Amino acid sequence: MDGGMSCADDPSPPFPLPPSPSPPAASFDRENQEKEEGNGQLDETDYPNLPCPLPYEELQIEAYTCLTPDLFEGFRFDYTKQLSKEFSLHHRVFMGMCDVPCDEANIQAIKYNAALYTFSAKYQNPRCTLVGRAVNDERNVSWIDYNITENFSIKADAMTTHVPHLSFANFRFDYKGKDFRAQMQLGTQTHYFLTCIQTISPNVSLGGEVFKYHHQRKVGIGCAARYASDHCIGTFHVVSNGLLSMNYLQKVSNKISLATQFYWDLNLREAFCSIGYEYLFPKCRLRSKIDSNGCVATYLEEKLFPGVNLILSAEVDHWRKSHRFGFGMSVGELF
Repeated sequence: MDGGMSCADDPSPPFPLPPSPSPPAASFDRENQEKEEGNGQLDETDYPNLPCPLPYEELQIEAYTCLTPDLFEGFRFDYTKQLSKEFSLHHRVFMGMCDVPCDEANIQAIKYNAALYTFSAKYQNPRCTLVGRAVNDERNVSWIDYNITENFSIKADAMTTHVPHLSFANFRFDYKGKDFRAQMQLGTQTHYFLTCIQTISPNVSLGGEVFKYHHQRKVGIGCAARYASDHCIGTFHVVSNGLLSMNYLQKVSNKISLATQFYWDLNLREAFCSIGYEYLFPKCRLRSKIDSNGCVATYLEEKLFPGVNLILSAEVDHWRKSHRFGFGMSVGELF
């Protein structure tokens, strides 16, 4: 003990002696040292070597996954066969009801009977990923991601169909540096855009975008911000066409995540929000959400045996007077 005057041979006192006070100068030096050490911990951030940010369109991926479960109505069966380490096949049979796409949220849902079979093949190695998908309604979808170098990659996706004006092809160029990422996409039907995002601290990323719609002949800009830590993720996105979106995800534990989302359309004077959660049980995954339009949805994946899962899906949409219920099974690992 600092400043102690007793020796090892002296008999122990009948009660503990109070520690002798440190000199004022020593106390002052110790406080300064602790402050310097604390400041050193804050200044340990290696700003020249910040991590590469996520792609611009994936800044909200965590909250989107939690609040947008894979809902369906009817019966679905998935089977995946891993032929080798790099090549796998996937089959899907679906029998049920499908919704007709509609731009108006307050229109009652229109449904039609559908019986679909989808065959998919996937090839993947450290440098290239190639996916092909064929559906019995004459839709063919392909997607490729090829890494030319460690920092530069090319992505392309395309769909061909017998329905006029629905076939498309998109080409995307992705450059990623240590703490910077830029993308450019060119599309034959939809639009083209240019995005860039920069990591400014270990937890914060900022980015912007410029886009143009071919048919509407509109040009717009947008900006986004993302904060991510070990326990929470928050994003903010605003576009010049009047759309604002924010979401927040809180990781309560390794098994529980809570998420909320808010949208505001300035042109339509409409706002929309939703809240949901994801719970990981030892043998199942449960996702549920409810939104401001009175839509309640739940999605459950239950592991029955190794490689065999039971899928349950339910949704009640009071605003559109619609409901959906689906059940299915999956064998093998989905991709």
